[in-house]
Amino acid sequence: MAFTSIREIFNLIILIAAIAYILSGYIKSPDKSLLKMRRKSLFDWDDFKFAAIIAVPAILFHELAHKFVAIAYGAEATFEIFGFGILLGLFLRLIHSPFLLLAPGYVLISPEAALSVQQFGIVAFAGPFVNLIFWLVPAFILKTQKRKLKRRTAIFLFYTSFINMWLFIFNMIPFNPLDGGKVFAALLSAFG
Repeated sequence: MAFTSIREIFNLIILIAAIAYILSGYIKSPDKSLLKMRRKSLFDWDDFKFAAIIAVPAILFHELAHKFVAIAYGAEATFEIFGFGILLGLFLRLIHSPFLLLAPGYVLISPEAALSVQQFGIVAFAGPFVNLIFWLVPAFILKTQKRKLKRRTAIFLFYTSFINMWLFIFNMIPFNPLDGGKVFAALLSAFG
């Protein structure tokens, strides 16, 4: 079964709302006037929607890739929210921090799954692989179609590429508990 409980679906809804709200403090809708952009409000619907369209797929599909690849290997996998990671992101957004650290959730794989180190490595790489695609495809479109794109589309593609680039790079740092640590362990096991 794709989603094991109402709780997991609730966790996904929390994730979506939290990501959109947190990143709306950093990603501004291109349809705003300069005066409106300078105001630091706690909530702006246009920024919320624009941030959601850009950032939610990056994080949501990253986590779902982990989940569904694990399920394909026969493991039970459940999406969990990471309360501290969400609260930290909310705090940084509320104080208008110039940097953001966001760890909103993770996929918990059943210990009974008996996956090999290589299978865990593939499950771990599935999330960053999504970010790699979401980084390179918009970057390619921007590079090859720059003059043909409308301003709003170009801004959307830039933010999408930029966020996914950083998600890929950060997640592939070769230290646990990051995905890169698990991928690195799988590579060492395969070639070591």
